[in-house]
Amino acid sequence: MQLGLVLALLVVYLAIEKKTYDRVIGDLGPVVLNMADDEQVVEIEQIKPPEQKTPPPPTPDKIEVVEDKEDIEETIIESTETNEKEAVVVKIVEVYEEEEVMEDVPFAIIEDVPVYPGCKGNKDQLRACLQDEITKHVNKKFNSELASDLGLSPGVKRIFVMFKIDKNGDITDVQARAPHVRLQEEAIRVVKLLPKMTPGKQRGRPVGVKYSLPIAFKVE
Repeated sequence: MQLGLVLALLVVYLAIEKKTYDRVIGDLGPVVLNMADDEQVVEIEQIKPPEQKTPPPPTPDKIEVVEDKEDIEETIIESTETNEKEAVVVKIVEVYEEEEVMEDVPFAIIEDVPVYPGCKGNKDQLRACLQDEITKHVNKKFNSELASDLGLSPGVKRIFVMFKIDKNGDITDVQARAPHVRLQEEAIRVVKLLPKMTPGKQRGRPVGVKYSLPIAFKVE
């Protein structure tokens, strides 16, 4: 046992006394890395480090307790529950919104058409009567001698007239489009001679009614 102990101590002593030297690597010169032209270049985007949050303020070493000298007024919340013996009164208020009625309504959709003097009957009959009487009026009042005076070529000359029967029953806003100025003026003159009518109504209120009148003037 003593011999083994001596040998172990000797091995430990030799291990401690053994000297080691740093390994020296000779200078290999500059190293050059050549990249082939056809190799893909990967671009790396620099990522900014996340912003550091400001640390919370340090906790004070001593906490002072300040007494509140003001009196706090307590708010008493009354119960909203009703008793069976108490009667609940509910008031219902009706709100009437006035319906907006258009000032001018096309003849095609007017509820109650204007009434031409002398026309009678239901809504459909009054509508048909108004159209017939306007047509008769134009045929009677239009100056057919204009064709020879203006030297118009043979054929049908179309004149488009637009006017309004206002909420008073008067003829207003007469406009016309024709192939000749004289025909246009004549159409406006004839339409303005229409008699005063009973105004049309929409939702029971008098409104203006827009009317379109095509006139076919035949020149032989």
